[in-house]
Formats: sequence, C-alpha cells, structure tokens
Amino acid sequence: MNRITRSLARPIALAAVGLVLLLGPSGCTTASRVGVTNDFDHAVNFRAYKTWAWYPQQPKDAEGGPAKGYDSFLDKRLRASVATEMTQKGLTEVTSAPDVYVAYSARVEEKQQVSPYYNGLGYPYGYGYGYYGRGYQPVTQYKAGTVVIDIIDARRKELAWRGTGQAQVNQNTIDEVETHRIVNGILSTYPPQDNNARR
Repeated sequence: MNRITRSLARPIALAAVGLVLLLGPSGCTTASRVGVTNDFDHAVNFRAYKTWAWYPQQPKDAEGGPAKGYDSFLDKRLRASVATEMTQKGLTEVTSAPDVYVAYSARVEEKQQVSPYYNGLGYPYGYGYGYYGRGYQPVTQYKAGTVVIDIIDARRKELAWRGTGQAQVNQNTIDEVETHRIVNGILSTYPPQDNNARR
C-alpha cells in the first residue's frame, strides 16, 4: 500500500467508525424491541387446552374502520399470525366446540419519550463537556403499535390468559412484519411458565 492510499484509508476508516457511533444501535436495525406483559388465571390447567376458535363476538375491524362482513388488512395479518403461532404450539383450530376462544384488539397511538441522559451537547448518557443546555431533556415523538390477545375458556366463558405487546411502528397501522413480530412476542409467553400455573 503506497503512502497516498494509506493517507486516504485512515480518514475513511475513522469516518466510518464515527458514523456507527453517531447512529448507534438504531442505525443498524429498524426493528424495535417488543414490550410484552401477560396475566392469567393461576388455577387453569393450560396443558389441557388442545383446540381453539375465534371468539364469536370478535369485532371485524381492528382498525376501527367501516368493515362489516369482511376483514381489514390488519385483521388479516393478526389472524394469520395468531393462527401460525397457535399451530406451532400444538393447538388445532376448529369450527365448533373449542377448548378456548381467541380474541384480539389492536391500536396505534402517538407516544412521547423523554431522555433523562441528554446533556444538550449531542452526547447522550452523560458524555461530553461544558454547561450549554444542561438540564434540557429532549422529547422524541413516535408511534406505538399495541396488540392485546385474550384466550377465553370456552366452557366456563371466562378469561384464562391475556397477553399485551407493544412496539414502535413506522406508520398509522401495523404492517405485516411488525404484526408477526408483536404477535410472536406476545404468544412466546403462552402457555405461562409461572410456577403457580398448573401443569
């Protein structure tokens, strides 16, 4: 490598490293983490559930649109993702007399996030020097997609399990990839593994 090539390679390498540090993890991936919570009836033997069906009173349009007698795009995505996950868990979809019903809801909301680690110099997490802007906490606006999945004991007609998943989304709806990611995150916690859950 000659002197000119070496002198050009070093600034380019430094610039590349600087760009990675500037963008951080968000510059390397567009998928945000799915926050998942769940709650369930600790007296239920979830292993006894073998078949499932859609809850009969499930609204047809999770997006709140005028759909009557047909599914919105989001409904189709949710139903396909839930069906895939339930099959992978060994549950069979049936048209009558299921062990459990599955219901869902979804929404996209505007959210705000305040960073307490910003010092006004463009360096988060306390890095940087000086006093300019100290105490300023920037607010980031983002869209959050939330999906709630309920599993209802069909015989008792009581809620057995509820899972909720939320992730940052890029649009006013939840696209196919994001829907699968959120549903997968929620149902990864079903059946519950809590020590108090009956086996």
